[in-house]
Amino acid sequence: MLLELDTESLENIARQAGFEFKLEDQSRRVLLDLTAEDRQAPLLLFDAADPGNLGWFSRCQFYVDGKSGAVLQTPILLANQRDRSGRALPNAIRVQINKELPVSFRLPNKAPVTEQTVYAVLYSFLNALLNTGVGVCGGDVVKPLAGRTEPARSRN
Repeated sequence: MLLELDTESLENIARQAGFEFKLEDQSRRVLLDLTAEDRQAPLLLFDAADPGNLGWFSRCQFYVDGKSGAVLQTPILLANQRDRSGRALPNAIRVQINKELPVSFRLPNKAPVTEQTVYAVLYSFLNALLNTGVGVCGGDVVKPLAGRTEPARSRN
């Protein structure tokens, strides 16, 4: 299945959600470098396994595989943006939206994939990063930006 995503619609979604962006349209994917310039707090990307983040975990509707960056049950992949020293920037991410999907791919609730449903999922995902939280599950490729981001140290 090949999605024909409209770059102007993607730009409007990023703008409406409150992000500055740089968009790159490629043949098999769209890349968005997103930054929440005016945001004082980090984006709400947190470690879903940390008990200190339990309040966030109970509210979120999106989860990211920390090994691959895949946003589960979506055609979206997520990556941290980093500063020159390699640290994850707290207010910036990179999003990849795959245009080529298997015919059997379905969104949550077995919804078929169309350009309109991808736009709706992207808008909800960006709002979750700003308001309700997105959980990172396992792995060490995608780094959490909010909540307790470092493992608790033992007192011994």
